[in-house]
Amino acid sequence: MTSQRFDSIDVFRGLTVAAMLLVNNAGDWSYVYPWLEHASWHGCTPADFIFPFFLVIVGVSLDFAYFPKMMEGTSSSSLIAAAWRRAFRIFILGIVLHVIAMYFIPDRQFRLMGVLQRIGICFGMAATLVVLLRSTVRIVVVAGMILIFYCALMSVSGGYEPHHNLADRLDTWVLGSLAYQFDPLSLRAQEPEGLLSTIPSIASVMLGVFAARLLRSRNWRGLVLAAIILAVLGFVWQMVMPWNKQLWTSSFVCWTSAWAFLFIAIFYGLIDYWKLPPVGVSFGRNAVLAYALAWIASCVLALTNAMSHFYPTWFAEGIGAYTSLEFASFAFAACFTGLIGLLMLVLRMCKVFVRL
Repeated sequence: MTSQRFDSIDVFRGLTVAAMLLVNNAGDWSYVYPWLEHASWHGCTPADFIFPFFLVIVGVSLDFAYFPKMMEGTSSSSLIAAAWRRAFRIFILGIVLHVIAMYFIPDRQFRLMGVLQRIGICFGMAATLVVLLRSTVRIVVVAGMILIFYCALMSVSGGYEPHHNLADRLDTWVLGSLAYQFDPLSLRAQEPEGLLSTIPSIASVMLGVFAARLLRSRNWRGLVLAAIILAVLGFVWQMVMPWNKQLWTSSFVCWTSAWAFLFIAIFYGLIDYWKLPPVGVSFGRNAVLAYALAWIASCVLALTNAMSHFYPTWFAEGIGAYTSLEFASFAFAACFTGLIGLLMLVLRMCKVFVRL
C-alpha cells in the first residue's frame, strides 16, 4: 500500500509556516498589529492558532507516512525506532538553531526548549501511541484522556495564573535559566514550549492523525462535524480552563484543533476536489528548511545590525510615512517571508526537498 499525498495538506502546511514567519519577523516590535501578537496570557488571538495548526498537520503527515507501513505488516518496534530517530533529528536541529541565536544575537541566552524541540517530542510520542493503538477510536479516546488528565492535574495543583500554575513551577525547577524567560531576582521561569505543557501538545498531533483518517476516506462531512464538536467542546471547556497557548490548555487544544479541521476540509475542497492552484505548496514541501533558513537569516540581520541601516529609511520613513508604523513593520515581515518563499519556490522547481 502506497502513502497518499494531498496537495491541500502541503498548502495548509505551507501557509501555516508562512504565517509563522510573518508573526516572528516584525520590522519593529514596538509597532505590531494586535492580530499578529500572541495573547499576553489567557485568550486566543489569530497568531495563537499557528503553532497548534502545525502540530495538527504533523499528525496528518505522520499518519499518511505510517498507516501504509502498518498495513504492510512492518513491525511496531522498527516503526517506533524510526519515529524516534526522526524526532531526535528535529530536536537537535532546534538546539542548533538556539545555539546560533545565542552566538549571533547580543545578550541572547541559550534556550533548551523551543518550537522544533516540541515538534520532535510530540512526533515521537504520538507516533509511538499511534503504532501501538492503531485503531482510530482508541487514538481519539487516548487523546481525550490526555486532555482530561492535564485539566485535572492543573486544576488541583495551583490553577492557571502566571508562576503559580504547575507548568511554570516545573519549568522553573527543571529549566531555570534555560527557559524562554527567567528572572534572576525571583528565580522564576516561564517557557511557552515547556515540559508539562508538551503533554497536551501530543493530543494536538493525535487529533491530526484522526483528521488524516477522515481525509483518507474523503469524509469531508466528518471533518466538518468533528470541527463543530471540537469547537463547542473547546468553547465550553474554556469557561473552567481558559484558552492559554503558553500552558497549552485542554480547551485551547480543542478550540484550535477545531479550526484546523475546518481549514483542512476547506483546503481539501478547494485544492484536491476543485483543483484550484496550490498556492503556498513550496513552503509546505520544505517546511522545516524554510523555518530554519528564516531563523538563520534573522540571526544574521541581528549580528550585522543591518536592520538599523535600511529599515528606518526604506520602511519606517518610506512606507510608514504614507501608511502607519504598524503597516511598515508588517510590510517588512511580508517582504522577509516573501523572500524565503521565493527561495522555497526555486528549490521546488529544482526538485530539492530536505527531509529530516
